Amino acid sequence: MKNIAVIGAGTMGNGIAHTFAQSGFKVQLIDISDASLERGMSTISKNLDRMVAKEKITEADKATTLGNITTFTDTESGVKNADLVVEAATENKDLKLKIFKQLDSVCPKNTILATNTSSISITEIAAVTKRPELVIGMHFMNPVPIMKLVEIIRGYNTSDLVTKTIMDLSRTLGKTPTEVNDYPGFVANRILMPMLNESIETLYNGVAGVEEIDTVMKLGMAHPMGPLQLADFIGLDVCLAIMEVLHDGFGNPKYAPCPLLVNMVMAGKKGIKSGEGFYSWGHGTKDLIVADNFTK
Repeated sequence: MKNIAVIGAGTMGNGIAHTFAQSGFKVQLIDISDASLERGMSTISKNLDRMVAKEKITEADKATTLGNITTFTDTESGVKNADLVVEAATENKDLKLKIFKQLDSVCPKNTILATNTSSISITEIAAVTKRPELVIGMHFMNPVPIMKLVEIIRGYNTSDLVTKTIMDLSRTLGKTPTEVNDYPGFVANRILMPMLNESIETLYNGVAGVEEIDTVMKLGMAHPMGPLQLADFIGLDVCLAIMEVLHDGFGNPKYAPCPLLVNMVMAGKKGIKSGEGFYSWGHGTKDLIVADNFTK
């Protein structure tokens, strides 16, 4: 496995591309516009600069990593030689199903199709393809170059060989893969998102303020960042989408998203990506500022 195509140059996509490229793979980074690709490549370059400054890599390593990435706005051209495609588009089921239908039609017949979805059924995604045995979940954590976990999710028809291949590949990236089964939210977000939602409920009910809630969880529970800060980092729209998947999937009212979360997303306050969520964020280096919480 040498050629990796990544669909989406946003926060997760550029992080995945960065990680594969730094590990020596040839990466085709695909997005719908040149502007999106330029932003993604700029983020990768800045993150590599930070690694150089910390003496984790050399300038030559940075140049090699960037040289391993080629950008495309045409999906068919970008995936034509791919051994693996990792989809990292917005957490929207209809969009992901559309992408996988297209990938199935244009990728070589033996290409493994992985999704970075954090909550949507792998089995449902695989069902729109003619290769369900080659479809798997590969859920990276944010920020991808730093976080060690990759949640590997088997769909109902995912083959043993594909699962082993992706587990081994994740180890090649220096990650720790953990295999889980295909149920709403998998493990990471089935546990994390209700905690974040309950933190928002705690704020909504006036139990404590934003900084107070985050301080309790950081100092009392040894979390590297508070849940409300983490929600801003993830994106409040993403948190809402995952809670809706959990609520729909289980039909249990305990997964109902907090009204405050719903209202904030409708008002456009999505966290770091919009410049305002539970906190106000600066512009230009927002992702890098928050990523420092994981590296100090």
